Amino acid sequence: MMKRILIAAALLPVVTLVACDVKQELLAPQQPQVISPGDIQSATGAEGQYTGALGRFRFALNGGNNNQEQLWAFEGLMTDEFKSGDTFSQRNDADQRTTQSNDGVMRPTYEGVQQSRGFARTAIIALQTFEPNEKTKIGEMYYELGVMELQLGQAFCNGIPLGETVDGIATYTAPLTNDAVFQSAIARFDTALTYLTGADTKTADIKNATLIAKAKALVNRGQFAAAAALVGSVPTSYQYLLTFSQTTQDNEWWQMQANTKRYTVGDSVDATGIIKNHLPFASAKDPRVPVTATGKKSFDNLTPYFESGLWTDRAASIALEAGVDARLIEAEAKLQANDIAGMMTILNTLRTAPPTLGSFKPAAMTALATPATKDDAINVFFREKAFWQYGRGERLSDMRRLVRQYGRTQDQVYPTGAFHKNGNYGTNVAFPVPDAEKTNPNFTGCLDNKA
Repeated sequence: MMKRILIAAALLPVVTLVACDVKQELLAPQQPQVISPGDIQSATGAEGQYTGALGRFRFALNGGNNNQEQLWAFEGLMTDEFKSGDTFSQRNDADQRTTQSNDGVMRPTYEGVQQSRGFARTAIIALQTFEPNEKTKIGEMYYELGVMELQLGQAFCNGIPLGETVDGIATYTAPLTNDAVFQSAIARFDTALTYLTGADTKTADIKNATLIAKAKALVNRGQFAAAAALVGSVPTSYQYLLTFSQTTQDNEWWQMQANTKRYTVGDSVDATGIIKNHLPFASAKDPRVPVTATGKKSFDNLTPYFESGLWTDRAASIALEAGVDARLIEAEAKLQANDIAGMMTILNTLRTAPPTLGSFKPAAMTALATPATKDDAINVFFREKAFWQYGRGERLSDMRRLVRQYGRTQDQVYPTGAFHKNGNYGTNVAFPVPDAEKTNPNFTGCLDNKA
């Protein structure tokens, strides 16, 4: 301590000699919140960029403080997980499957995911430059980069650009098919795994998350056996959690449900009658999706309000990757191999010994009977998967895969018929890439609207 005082004292005369006009110095504009690029060119700056990338990653998927949808919420509306109880036309359009490329809510949702890619990439460069021995953190950033590309491929139409900004200069790609986006995500996960070689607990956690995410990408490409082989070592109890707090970000499901009542849990019956292809999330009384029937109306003062008991607290955590996902990947590989009994063994083990998801542990359920046909087995598998992964950003991808990989037509998969706010359901099977992407000279719109 004395040494530091002496140094400060020694510097004081120097400061006095070189000081500018005191009056002008005091009147000069102060910008304490402005961080210039040079301020973060250090190990401390790299740590800050890593932490910031984690926050943007969480926010882009399910962070909600300002009544603006992030990706999982908008997906939940487009599928049968949630229904719009709101007056915003954009939310009603998403629920009705009629979202257009100029939609004002979808644009920031899409941009949040793309920007999260940029934050992860910037953090990777900083860590590699100033903290190259922080291999687990670098691996985690590559994992995040891959997850965002996986999410884009699952949610948006064929024709997604994956541009980057390098040294302040934008580099554009041509629009990519969903399959090409999944291949890019797999390459990110493979790079992450080259860094995740340590034996410590943190590294093992990120490695498990990466294995599950890569397996999801393989499933999207139809490589079921390879995906199952990849996740065999992941414990069923494993979770990679998105966590929230009042001082940072809220869980958006709390924001859109308990806080504002803009979303209501989806059901197979509403004012229009029975909704074809819609799972009965609100009325099934399934312990994986606990629902409170409040008897109240939603925000629009019209739609009956049903609230999920999964995220009643603004800081409730949510599992991005979980051991249950690994088991479901293995079960689907059994399904693909026509081993229906093997698939049911996995599904029934999960039912009778349910793992915790987030902070919620569902009650045990009775085992299901083995389906008589392959088609029935497909129905059972995707219903079980929907209840295990409710609100976790997988349902839209599964609906698309039922069309793309299982040969069903969209009117056999997506909610169809009369829409509860007048008109009928539309025909979107994915979200369109927003018009704002047309600043990319290579992009003119979706390549198609196929699943």
